[in-house]
Amino acid sequence: MAKKPKIEHSEFSGEFEDDGVTVLVDIYRPAGTQQDWTLEVISEHDDVTTWDEPFATDKDAWEEFLATCEKDGIRSFLDGEEPSGSLDALVADF
Repeated sequence: MAKKPKIEHSEFSGEFEDDGVTVLVDIYRPAGTQQDWTLEVISEHDDVTTWDEPFATDKDAWEEFLATCEKDGIRSFLDGEEPSGSLDALVADF
């Protein structure tokens, strides 16, 4: 059985609350690498939004999350609604 690779989580990862909605922002990359960062947002209903394109820095990923919240609202991460704009989000219900 293959081992699951270790993940390094950004200091920007964590719960984020706005407008009465709480989501988990997860910004991560393989541990011990200088690879780009992945951004995922997980709603309180376990809807997962993952950006297709990685980010050069964890701060870039965090700023993209904030910009999406500003533009589309935090509720855009609920009920499988994809944020609009230039990102291609993958929404999966777990």
